[in-house]
Amino acid sequence: MGKGVFTISLDFELHWGGFEKWPLAGQLPVTDNRQPGTGAYNQYFLNTRQVIPQMLALFEKYNVHVTWATVGMLFHETKRELLANAPEHKPAYVEQQLSAYHYINHVGIGDEEESDPFHFAPSLIRQILATPHQEVGTHTFAHYYCNEAGQNILQFQEDLRAAQRVAKEKYGCSLRSLVFPRNQFNDQYLKVCFEEGITSVRSNPLDWFWHIESTQHESAWKRLNRGLDAYFPIGKKNTYPIKSLQIRDGFPICVPASRLLRPYNPKEFFLNDFKIQRIMAEMNRAAQRGEVYHVWWHPHNFGNYPEESLQALEKILHNFQRCKTRHGMDSLNMGELSAVLRHG
Repeated sequence: MGKGVFTISLDFELHWGGFEKWPLAGQLPVTDNRQPGTGAYNQYFLNTRQVIPQMLALFEKYNVHVTWATVGMLFHETKRELLANAPEHKPAYVEQQLSAYHYINHVGIGDEEESDPFHFAPSLIRQILATPHQEVGTHTFAHYYCNEAGQNILQFQEDLRAAQRVAKEKYGCSLRSLVFPRNQFNDQYLKVCFEEGITSVRSNPLDWFWHIESTQHESAWKRLNRGLDAYFPIGKKNTYPIKSLQIRDGFPICVPASRLLRPYNPKEFFLNDFKIQRIMAEMNRAAQRGEVYHVWWHPHNFGNYPEESLQALEKILHNFQRCKTRHGMDSLNMGELSAVLRHG
């Protein structure tokens, strides 16, 4: 039996992760207020920008290796630079409001990071790259939805090429790991990922309620089961031997997610501790059995109650430190895990 592996992958997207449903100040209000009295999400994402350096400090403190799957549009310094790097063939979704380009054309973005910290993040990306053992991966260039009607595989390929281009030209890095937005993908798109330099992809847990075909009209029953599984053992066993990961010629290695770290919620009372204890118990099991445990979340999930969510994260990372001391558990980001499998 080999050593257990603790993996973290983060979907780094800021407002690009839900521009069609998360209004900023000056847009239509929503019921679920993030900024009291307005319904806007401005403060939510400003909090996110403050919390990311704190996350990085914790990862460095506990020597934890993390993949930051980053929306390619965030890499740019200016709007002009972003548009110049955009692919010729853009996603032609039937639901046009899902397109980041539709948002840019009809709602608009600022000119650069200082005036628009919601759609640009080069300063944060540089902090990630400067922190030991952090891998910058891709969340596609324009938060691309692979199962939505209207788009096609050529458009997806050009999207990935745009992401690789900006990462290489501006930061000197090649993107090796990918997380699909809303976890939508299929084998056709996986092949394109491999052709464009991607060696590892985060795949969904095996449970039926993580099978996501579309961003639109998903059943409340699926969402309910995903939520309940954070607290109660509804899903299948979510730790697995590293050798169980399949290596296929012409495909990236799919690294299944184990658990979504849900943020602190004051309405959950004792359940906040309960879900963290569950994560630590699953990690302990992986360490004892020499298996992989893969936790993921979005940095913006910490935007509402950053202090409490960071405290919960530190409990998890401290538990990893115990697993490392007692059982020799390793921390590997997605790219490192893929390299171990392919090259030993």
